[in-house]
Parts: sequence; C-alpha cells; structure tokens
Amino acid sequence: MKLSDSQILEKIKHNEATGYKQLFDHYYMPLSIYALKYCDSFELAEDIVQDFFVKLWDEKLYQKLDGTIGPYLFKAIKNNTLKRVKKNAQYKFEDLENKINELIVDTIDIDSIEQEKVKLYREIETLPLKSKEVFKAIVLENLKYKEVAELLNISVNTVKTHYSRALKQLRNSLNVVIILLLV
Repeated sequence: MKLSDSQILEKIKHNEATGYKQLFDHYYMPLSIYALKYCDSFELAEDIVQDFFVKLWDEKLYQKLDGTIGPYLFKAIKNNTLKRVKKNAQYKFEDLENKINELIVDTIDIDSIEQEKVKLYREIETLPLKSKEVFKAIVLENLKYKEVAELLNISVNTVKTHYSRALKQLRNSLNVVIILLLV
C-alpha cells in the first residue's frame, strides 16, 4: 500500500524505520534521475541523493517538514547537485592550474633566464643616456610616463619616444620573452 507524503512523514517523525524506508524507496530513483539533469554522471547523482538521505536522517531535517515533502526533496537535491558540480569544477581548475605550473617549471630553464637577465642589464647600459634613464624609470622603477617626464624635465611625448627607441633596440638584441617579462 502506497502511503502519502504526510503519512510517511508522520511515521518518520514517530521514529518508525519503515517510514524512512518508504520515503527512500519512493524518492530515491526519481531524485537520482533529477540530479542527473544537473551533473554528467549517474553515479555522482546517486551519491548526492544518498548523502542527502543520510543528512536528512542524521540532522533530523524531516522534523521541520509537514505535508508534502517532494518539492523540498527535489529542491534540496538540485541545490546539493549544483554545489557538488561547482566544487568538482573548482578542483578540476586547480588541477589544471597545477599541471600548467608544473609544465612551466619543467620547461623553463632557470639558468637560461638568469643569463638572459644579465644580458638584458648589459644591453640596457648600452642604450643612449636618455633612453636608458627613461627605460629604467618605466620598467625597473615602475613609474608612469608623466612621472618620468617630470623627473627628467622632458615632455611626455619625449618620454614615449625614448621608451619606444629603447624597446626597439632591446628587441633587436635580446630574446623577446625576457623583455616581455619585464614590461
């Protein structure tokens, strides 16, 4: 005999285990299928539903309910599924980021970068005086064009011109990647 939601709920509230079993039997599969709408694995959907039933029982969430419980269960499963999917996506993104970082560390030769940095500083010293001052102020001291113009008592356009010339000269003589790391 099939019981109504309110009859099942009354049994559960009176600690009758058959009420909980009937609730589980009645809603487990529909909730699992419903959860599958929001995730890509039936196994995950079943896990979410099972976890929810455990929580429902452990935390006695059923005591807050009265009458029909179906809408509450479906809404809870939807929310739990979306949370789980979001959480899993974060882990995947973190895994991907970790893999990328490993690849970067594995492929970048630190000694080579240090050699390029030394070479860059040597090349900076060979720049014409104003271009060198402008380049150092912008790249190494992180100043704005206007601040460099005021510091060197020249116009902003002159700063831009010196900076452009410095970059052009450095690009011709150095690995572009090293320059991009600084700029």
